This record gives sequence, structure tokens and C-alpha cells, in this order.
Amino acid sequence: MAQKVQILLEDDIDGGEATQTVTFGFDGTTYEIDLNDKNAAKLQKALTPFIEAGRKVSKTGGRAKKATTGGASAAEIRAWAKSNGYEVPDRGRIPAEVRSAFDSAS
Repeated sequence: MAQKVQILLEDDIDGGEATQTVTFGFDGTTYEIDLNDKNAAKLQKALTPFIEAGRKVSKTGGRAKKATTGGASAAEIRAWAKSNGYEVPDRGRIPAEVRSAFDSAS
């Protein structure tokens, strides 16, 4: 038996029929909104001055860039921190104040 599945998009602004899904980002968060052509044009018009004045940021593949500490490994920083009275986790991120103290001492 054949089936036909139909997905209808509803405009998230006015509740009418949407013609497209628009993806945009703001303040580090990515959003999607279903819009008809009229509302999509309104969004584009509203954002255009900010897009034109802004700087495009390249994606890094979803991974954070590694912080540089002059070549010292996390294990070396942890060992230094523990021997100098700092509390540091055995795994995970090293607190910025510990990295700063390590950099100052080096």
C-alpha cells in the first residue's frame, strides 16, 4: 500500500501558510522560523542593515579552539597548579585564573 505524507508549514508570525523555513542566528544562538514570502521579506529587510554592518564569522566545525599557553600541556599546568596550592579538576577545563597564574609564573 502506498502512502503519501504531506507536511504543511504554518507561518510562525501570522498563522497562515508558510512557504519556507528561515534559519538565522543572534547572540550565539541559531533559530529557525517558518514564514510566508511576505514575512520572510520583512525579516530580511529588518536584518539587512545589521548584516551589512556586521562581520561574517567562520564556523570552526562546532569545536572550540584550543587555548594556547606557550606550549604547556593541560597536564603540566595541572601539576604546576597543584604544587602551588591551586585547586584544579583532574579533567575538563582549567580555570582562567589558574592559566593566568601559570603564564605569569612561566
